[in-house]
Amino acid sequence: MSVATATPAAAASRIAGCPKSMAYGPCGGVNADGTCEVHPTPCVFLTRDLPVRWTSPATEETPSDAVSEHPSRPATPAGRELVEIAARRPLVFTGFPVRALRADAVRPTAEALAGSVDAVLSGDAGRSRVQFPPSYRAALIGATGLRVWMGFNARDRNRTALERELLSLRALGVAGVHCVTGDHTQTGDRPDARPVFDLESTTTLPRAASLGLLPSFAESPAAPPVAERGARVAEKQRAGGRMCLTQYAGDAEEVAAFVALCRAAGADVPVLAGVPLVVDREGAELLASFHAAKLPSGFIDRLFAARDVRAEGIRLAVAYGRALLATGAVGGVVIAGGARPGGEAAYAADLATVARELGGGS
Repeated sequence: MSVATATPAAAASRIAGCPKSMAYGPCGGVNADGTCEVHPTPCVFLTRDLPVRWTSPATEETPSDAVSEHPSRPATPAGRELVEIAARRPLVFTGFPVRALRADAVRPTAEALAGSVDAVLSGDAGRSRVQFPPSYRAALIGATGLRVWMGFNARDRNRTALERELLSLRALGVAGVHCVTGDHTQTGDRPDARPVFDLESTTTLPRAASLGLLPSFAESPAAPPVAERGARVAEKQRAGGRMCLTQYAGDAEEVAAFVALCRAAGADVPVLAGVPLVVDREGAELLASFHAAKLPSGFIDRLFAARDVRAEGIRLAVAYGRALLATGAVGGVVIAGGARPGGEAAYAADLATVARELGGGS
């Protein structure tokens, strides 16, 4: 059963020419020269007045018997635990490296991370577009005892399928959901697949929030238009976002400057900054494929000048994470990167080392 709630404002319109059919762009994949991540043409949002202001749709269908009576209070125990941790110290998340479509690979990674992280972020992967659905992945990871922050993209499902997943994730007790529009299929390993994009990050956030889930969203501080990225965070907060997770965004001072832009625009959500952990050349190549990622100054040069690349990668991640936390601007960190195929559990152990050094799991 659904109920239509009328609001006086009309929702923003989708912009013709955007491959993701977005209304609240630009996405985080704009290249440094202003071109789209999908086609070598200018991003269609860069000639418009930005940021696009959040307005609720005139009619919005929400499962009436599922809406939380107290949406500002996390509906799950894991979500409430993270809110309590965030009140006393910065949060420490890591990625969750695991082979796609391998249920038996989940536990070794989870065992390596147990006790060292506050939550694990399980999201999309460019080289493995076909994955278990979010709810099944959340069930597998949650069964190990880890708090799950589940990645959730709008590329692969229409709004009714997305709402089913959100309801399932709440029933499973996830700590939160990371609502992203999603990379276009043409940028991954399945360019033959037709993307959906019935919703986008900004229009998914209020749906998650209405169910009492803690929704986060992504932002790319180094992607054009840099000056408007902080204001975009403010609009996503207005839509229901409770936390911002950033793409890798340069030196700690640059991240702090981005947070200052967010605050100036009226956003007060915690910003969790990305911390890259690279322990081999395959991981470096994967990071190089990320749109709008900006690594700290000299990061790759120092990494591969070292005799022990793995040890240096861990040292660099710890040092960078500490520098970010020392700014006092961020609400935590998300340590991630990429593992070579077959090396996921070992990489998870390296993630755990960095997370412990930055205060995770305490």
